[in-house]
Amino acid sequence: MTETRRHRRWRQALILGAVLAVVAGVVIGTWFRPGATTQTLPAPSSPPPVATAPPEIAAPAKTVPTAPVAAPAEPAPNTDATPAALAVPPDASDLSRLRARDLTIPVHGFSASQLSDNYTQGRAGGALHEALDIMAPRGTPVLAIEDGRIAKLFLSKAGGITLYQFDPSGEFAYYYAHLDAYAEGIAEGGTLRKGQILGYVGSSGNALVAAPHLHFAIYKLGPEKQWWRGTPLNPFLVWRDARP
Repeated sequence: MTETRRHRRWRQALILGAVLAVVAGVVIGTWFRPGATTQTLPAPSSPPPVATAPPEIAAPAKTVPTAPVAAPAEPAPNTDATPAALAVPPDASDLSRLRARDLTIPVHGFSASQLSDNYTQGRAGGALHEALDIMAPRGTPVLAIEDGRIAKLFLSKAGGITLYQFDPSGEFAYYYAHLDAYAEGIAEGGTLRKGQILGYVGSSGNALVAAPHLHFAIYKLGPEKQWWRGTPLNPFLVWRDARP
């Protein structure tokens, strides 16, 4: 009986020792376990930038060049170069200013009382005359009505031998047509003096040979100062109230 108890105690002691050994092993293993390292997780990376097309820059608006309006061509010699009328109505003050200048009648020996108003007479094609015809013997001197510059000497199909004079201010032009010839010394770009002989009455151009006369016109120049274009004025009205 005693032997059995001893055997039981011995077995219990073995079991207890085994349990204590296991517990001691666990404790010792915990002491000597390396310290846990704190692992820092990488911050979530931003998604790579998505390549985008650069903003489209609007191209500067193209300026389409406007074709320049061609200026009326200067008449060619031996064509109809009767001054072309501008689409500008005549101004009554223009006639008043011209009358105040005491302009010379352009045919030698003529007075205002001998002039006839044929400005509105019709011509071929329904055009108006828009000038003053002064009938005179062939070779009668034609006079400059005032000082001015000879803008153009021109051979015209209709007007024949013609002369275009600008007044001193370059505002008005005077047109002398159907001349028989120019006076000696007359040259384009030259200067005329009031009353100076510039040519002689004739019938050149489309005038009747049997009816020599001076075809005389006055017109107001446009801003371009083109010798062949302007606003026509009635020359008869310039001398209408002049003394005989």
